[in-house]
Amino acid sequence: MEVKLKKANLPLVYSCSGCSSAAQTANMVAIKMDREKIAEMSCIAGVGGDVKPLVKTAKSGRDIIAIDGCPLACTKSCLARHDVTPTYHIDLSDYDVPKLKGKDPDPENVDNVYNTVLELCATQ
Repeated sequence: MEVKLKKANLPLVYSCSGCSSAAQTANMVAIKMDREKIAEMSCIAGVGGDVKPLVKTAKSGRDIIAIDGCPLACTKSCLARHDVTPTYHIDLSDYDVPKLKGKDPDPENVDNVYNTVLELCATQ
């Protein structure tokens, strides 16, 4: 029997969504987590832009997975503006994901990062 968690019981996932291949890798991993119902993706731009319903979601007390494409840590910084610390913070540069401007993410990197994020969240 498969058990489906209600959205409110899932962790939130936020990702970088900049223009580099690393940023889009982060975004694709978060989308995949959302579609697989491992986490509920929410909008980091809305949090950074002080959109009240999205800030309320971020401050709801749910576990948060923040995925950044590079050490600039825009996702983590947007959350910090509202005194929210992610439960898990993943910087893809720590996993040798290249940051290439004007390039699409490598599907192999997306799969590898996805599996790495799942392992990190399961062991911490």
